[in-house]
Amino acid sequence: MTETDQPTDPKPDEQAEEKSRRARAFMGVPIEVMISVGRARPLVSDLVKLHRDSVLPLDSRVDDPVELYIGDRLIARGELQEMDDGSGLLGVRLTEVADMSDGA
Repeated sequence: MTETDQPTDPKPDEQAEEKSRRARAFMGVPIEVMISVGRARPLVSDLVKLHRDSVLPLDSRVDDPVELYIGDRLIARGELQEMDDGSGLLGVRLTEVADMSDGA
């Protein structure tokens, strides 16, 4: 095999372009974001007593920030608010966003 027959490694610009092209292919894929408003730690004996209209107390207050997760990774924090479109749906106004550039 001669030197000209040797496979060449892609140049850094080509590698970056290929990585960017692959990343763009996923941009239209929906992903589920979980919003955590608080936690409860009831006893099992209290859980079995729950019925319609029961209230399960959480460890957070109404105005406390909520946390946004993708899987088990915290990606942001924010405040709950009602959407302005009259739908009665909740939304989250982001107050902190994690740095996602580290790839971890």
